[in-house]
Amino acid sequence: MGRTEYYHDPDAPKANTLIPASNLLVVDADGAILLQRRRDTGQWALPGGAQDIGETAAQCAVRECLEETGIVAEITGFLGVYTNPHHIVAYTDGEIRQQYETTYIGRPVGGEPTINDEADGVRFVPPADLDRYDIHPSMRRQIGDYLAGTYPRLD
Repeated sequence: MGRTEYYHDPDAPKANTLIPASNLLVVDADGAILLQRRRDTGQWALPGGAQDIGETAAQCAVRECLEETGIVAEITGFLGVYTNPHHIVAYTDGEIRQQYETTYIGRPVGGEPTINDEADGVRFVPPADLDRYDIHPSMRRQIGDYLAGTYPRLD
């Protein structure tokens, strides 16, 4: 399913859903941040996705990280809640979501970076190299909050 992201775009379509989602900002022992390159947008992002019925937001973050990157991670902290009504994601099936993400901080405990049907690139990126990557502004904000130590965020 294809998607188009709108960020502070006055021409964005009006949202018709609000789906809880979770991200996991995984940091290795050297301080590098785990990123995946999304096949649907081509941009680099934190692993994350929609929460399933029967799981907690934290369980969702860990599951999505494993599914999208091949990395088994454990949660070590909480970064924040990101609910920007000006971040809209339109899917080709007609669903138009307003952003609603809880983002956790974690560390890798197993697995290997692995590409899959959602990600065609997976790697740990040192903070000094982040500017070399096409990262969506909403993800940049979350990474920036982590690097600046300005968390937990509740907005």
